[in-house]
Amino acid sequence: MRLPPGNWSSQRHWHSAEDEFVFVLEGELTLIEDGGETLLRAGDCAAFPKDSGNGHHMINRSDVTALYLEVGSRSAADVITCSDIDMMSPSSDGRFLHKDGTPYT
Repeated sequence: MRLPPGNWSSQRHWHSAEDEFVFVLEGELTLIEDGGETLLRAGDCAAFPKDSGNGHHMINRSDVTALYLEVGSRSAADVITCSDIDMMSPSSDGRFLHKDGTPYT
């Protein structure tokens, strides 16, 4: 993944049925989780266990594009839940739903 300066990797989220791992190859990223912020530089990694409820995403606050690997299984059983907004997405069909399961219209 390439993340240009000033951009977010995604909404802050967590996975129900998929572990996730990131490894920074170039640049630096600020990892945002429930517990706060962590600066990740080239050579650093982070892991996010499934069903933790600990939402995460990364922001590139530097002035250069960051390059990182993002590893996960992309399990059809997974549901992605956003921490800070009313949105979730089942991986089985990729729809975006309210957290109560109703579709966006």
